[in-house]
Amino acid sequence: MSLISVKTYSPPALSMREVYRYAGCVSADEAVAALAQECIEEADKALSFRVCYGIFPIEGDVSSDDLRLCLSGCSRVIVFAATVGIGIDRLIMKYGKTSPAKALFMQAYGAERIESLCDEFCRDMKDTLRASLKPRFSPGYGDLPLQVQRDIFRVLDCERKIGLTLNSSLLMSPTKSVTAIVGIKDGF
Repeated sequence: MSLISVKTYSPPALSMREVYRYAGCVSADEAVAALAQECIEEADKALSFRVCYGIFPIEGDVSSDDLRLCLSGCSRVIVFAATVGIGIDRLIMKYGKTSPAKALFMQAYGAERIESLCDEFCRDMKDTLRASLKPRFSPGYGDLPLQVQRDIFRVLDCERKIGLTLNSSLLMSPTKSVTAIVGIKDGF
């Protein structure tokens, strides 16, 4: 059994381009930019950046053809769960009732923040392990069933480690969370 570690990160670099993309904005005029900035300033106070992970050897057969292809040339994997916390969910719900435009930008900002956290974590692990990493692969992609979430949650003890839960429909709470498998290729 691998040791499960927890890391807390400072907010990663922000990509406004990605926030606008997640919001479905082709371009942002002054009013849209001001609304986005207002949402970001409010949401920043509600975010936390946490990851739990373990490093495991690849043993036996990988049942997903797509995951097996993604892990070719790897002898180990990082299995991780990341979240930006429940605060953004509360803001999305709050503004979903009073300001759909704010709810949209809260949603977009949360999506950008969790993706940026995952990218930061992978860069961190690449440097720490002094290894090349394959792209992350999540349950529900390709032929990897979403039910693999249950195994990831069990192995990582996500609820106790970072407050991340999985319901019977396999939806995570907080919603701005990701689980993934990343292949490790030793050496750069």
